[in-house]
Amino acid sequence: MKNYHHPLITVIYACCVFLIAACEPQEPIRVYVTPTPQTSGATSTAIPTISLPTATEEQTAVVEVTATPASLDLGEINSTPTTTFIGPVVGESYTLPPTSTLRPTNTPTLTIEVPITATPTSEPTIPALSPTPLPAGPVPTQLPMPNLNPDMMGVQLDPTLNQQDWNQAISDLQRLGVRWLKVQISWDQMQPNGPDEISEDLKRLEIYLKSAHNNGSGFSIMLSFAKAPLWARSNDDQSGPPDDPNALANFITMVLDRVGIATYAVEIWNEPNLVREWVGQPLTGQSYMQYFVPAYNAIKTWSAAKAQDPNEPLRHSIQIITAGLAPTGENPAAGSRNDRTYLQEMFAAGLGQYTDAAIGIHPYGWWHPPTATCCSDDPRGWNNDPHFFFADNIRDFRQVMEASGAGSMQMWITEVGYATWEHLAGDAPQQWMTYIGECQQGNYTVEAFQYVQSLPYMGPMILWNLNWAMLTGMVENRDERAAYSLIVPLPIRERAAYWMLYDAIRPDEQLADYARCRGANVSG
Repeated sequence: MKNYHHPLITVIYACCVFLIAACEPQEPIRVYVTPTPQTSGATSTAIPTISLPTATEEQTAVVEVTATPASLDLGEINSTPTTTFIGPVVGESYTLPPTSTLRPTNTPTLTIEVPITATPTSEPTIPALSPTPLPAGPVPTQLPMPNLNPDMMGVQLDPTLNQQDWNQAISDLQRLGVRWLKVQISWDQMQPNGPDEISEDLKRLEIYLKSAHNNGSGFSIMLSFAKAPLWARSNDDQSGPPDDPNALANFITMVLDRVGIATYAVEIWNEPNLVREWVGQPLTGQSYMQYFVPAYNAIKTWSAAKAQDPNEPLRHSIQIITAGLAPTGENPAAGSRNDRTYLQEMFAAGLGQYTDAAIGIHPYGWWHPPTATCCSDDPRGWNNDPHFFFADNIRDFRQVMEASGAGSMQMWITEVGYATWEHLAGDAPQQWMTYIGECQQGNYTVEAFQYVQSLPYMGPMILWNLNWAMLTGMVENRDERAAYSLIVPLPIRERAAYWMLYDAIRPDEQLADYARCRGANVSG
């Protein structure tokens, strides 16, 4: 979540995202995700050659899924929260919820050298902006049966699951029917010991991603790179980029050498307009561009070389995406930079010349419908600034792009979601998470996809998240990431939002969950 402090707002407590039960007209086979805690002193096991896992799916009104486990024992992965993470917008004194951390490993060495071109260094000039209206025709609350395009839809999945849980999660996504699978690669987890390390965790990630791409579902993988290891940066506080931008480019190249054939998009970093994600470097769009350009060139260099590979040529282009920015206002004391201003600085530092890149955005909408716009006098709050509104976030980013002469570039939503604590145990982590219920979460999610797919300048949208609520301790510890999950613990498992998305991709099926929840009033 992001730190938000607008000049007109003193302190705002809000969400987590990148950190969500349903009446089921059918009875799917129930398989529950229970990550195995790492025992003390556990070590990574060697990774043998495996047969890629597959999943079967009946795309009918009665949905049954069978996940076929791969014949591989990867040892125990610690999926219990141990370190810090947050997801959209929070106040200055907010206590960060935790995230999963993998163990360090020792592995053979690999050295990568990538030609890098110079980066812009001139001071940015910020163009003046004037308000522009939203696209005409807001989406009504009551909609006809949608017919969403699954090629424009994706979900983010936690890559720290053990193999059985990963196979089940892939099966759940395959059944859902979306094309895109996003995984955020925490560099510090993959290479904790040095730049030549090929850790067991990195090998495991390679197996997972290749299996997801090759198991018959044909998932297109989006990789998001973040969190440099301590050996690559001189500041050891929170998370940040490496001291040397070329080090990030080299790491991306090394990962592409292993999983690039399954990779269709790369997001270069995550929310660099927050200090907690950009420690050690200036909190400016110009600073980010010093890292974007070498990474962009490295991906292009790798893609061009791989296209000529006689054994396994790359037959598709890899979409390069700028880091999705946190929807946040300007507050230096709290470590947040206004995402609109930050994007202007990126363009002023040369982003517009990379016309085939896409602009990443995280346009969270809190408890507001996707097409609602700022502002209102609702006493519940979180409603007095455009950063709290999905449609306003998209509109304002588009306005910056057009004012910067980049109207031909696409915008990709690399992280977004709607949170509810309904049917989860205990009190909600944030009060606003009680303002919408399970049905409204499904309504807003479907409408957000429908709205985005109606805009000609939008690329795919990645939903946050599939199943964080199933990880050990998430609900018990009131971790905000659980509020966004499509799959939650017993007795519910798939929330209504899961089946509503399933049905919105297949409008001829008209499942009972869709009929029950469509157009439901806000509840909590």
